[in-house]
Amino acid sequence: MEIKTVSILGCGWFGLAFAKVLVNKGYNVKGSTTSMEKLADLKSVGIQPYLFNLSEAADLPSEFFDTDVLFVSVPPRAKTDQAQNYAEKLQRVAQSALKRTKQIVFISSTGVFEDGNFEVDENSQPNPVSAAGKALLEAENLWENYPQFTTTIIRFAGLIGPKRNLAKFFAGKMDIPNAKAPINLIALEDCIGLCLRLLETQQFGGVYHGVSPHHPTRETFYTQLCEVSGMEKPMFKNELLDWKQINSVNVTDKLGYTFEVQNWFEWMEAAEI
Repeated sequence: MEIKTVSILGCGWFGLAFAKVLVNKGYNVKGSTTSMEKLADLKSVGIQPYLFNLSEAADLPSEFFDTDVLFVSVPPRAKTDQAQNYAEKLQRVAQSALKRTKQIVFISSTGVFEDGNFEVDENSQPNPVSAAGKALLEAENLWENYPQFTTTIIRFAGLIGPKRNLAKFFAGKMDIPNAKAPINLIALEDCIGLCLRLLETQQFGGVYHGVSPHHPTRETFYTQLCEVSGMEKPMFKNELLDWKQINSVNVTDKLGYTFEVQNWFEWMEAAEI
């Protein structure tokens, strides 16, 4: 199948950056936003802009769903009541996309896994306990109700990169818990690289974990990130509480993708965040 048109539902931090790269590579890109002010920004970089909000009752624009591949990148809100309606909103997306596209790529999160003191990969079954985690799993399972689609699930780990410096959440703080727990993060360049590789190989279907293979401890990583960012050093409690380490086997074995970030400390010395 030749992929010419890609629609991205949710041109946020990742979606917009990904859309710009696709435009530069010659794809016809359609992008959605909930902000009237952002429409001109999308159009200015070659994205066909669409304004709609899944929380509103208005019909979704059918032409947006006329696409070879639809990326759904709208994470659930943290509030419990909003998270509970997440799958219901995505069902509207599925209904609108029926008969208009066959390929769905749902951007999920490794937050679907509970902190079970274990290492997990794409073959592991999540058992979330948080409201957001449960909403994500329900949303992942939603697509199984639509055999008309080939659904690919990409679970991104914690996002970091330009205008998303996680050091600000730790700088100068005292008694931060769980110092010895491993981090699970992915840089923007790997979010984009992984999705590009999926389009190139067309290895659709199944689950992919977008997470760097380097898992230093929270204390080591965030202390150095604060120092590199010129922020006050944080202080952690010397302890290991509940944790998880997210691994990826399918990204390497099925996509043949190699993560650009193999070492977070080398990355942070060169990154612009």
